[in-house]
Amino acid sequence: MTPPLLHGLPPIIDAGARILILGSFPSVASLEAGHYYAHSRNQFWRVLAQVLERPLLSMDYEDVQAAVRQAGFAVWDVYGRCRRQGSLDTAIRDAQANDFRRLKALAPSLTRVCFNGTTAGKFAPQLAALGYETRLLPSTSPAYTLSFERKLALWKDALQPTLAAENFPGGLSTSCGDTG
Repeated sequence: MTPPLLHGLPPIIDAGARILILGSFPSVASLEAGHYYAHSRNQFWRVLAQVLERPLLSMDYEDVQAAVRQAGFAVWDVYGRCRRQGSLDTAIRDAQANDFRRLKALAPSLTRVCFNGTTAGKFAPQLAALGYETRLLPSTSPAYTLSFERKLALWKDALQPTLAAENFPGGLSTSCGDTG
């Protein structure tokens, strides 16, 4: 039996976004919850909490979205629709990519696109052709076995230097202490 066509989530984005983080497609848990990275074992919000030095894990999702926007970040997926049984990227079928040409209008300040894992990273050439700097980051999925500390270091290296000083007047520390 063919799985039903699934529809992704709307982007977390505004005109001030400078960095877009692209995943592949929301997990079953994320689709059910209606928000990104809802699976309890996915490390995305834990990583981002430490990058932003904000207690994202204890905040309501609306406040998390506001914190993401305030930091100049955006979150979206490469696929807007697909068929998939379960949550693994390897099970994605009949995928339809999101229309990335919309990004110039949605986020005119956007300069960098970071990819959360290799499935999303397959779109790096397409985004580079649109004029964006691209960066492949290790997946925050629990299925990707790189240590949390190593993932965090790579994500910080990609994200922290581009955070706006006006959003963080005191700057960001370089500590890796656990905030969540």
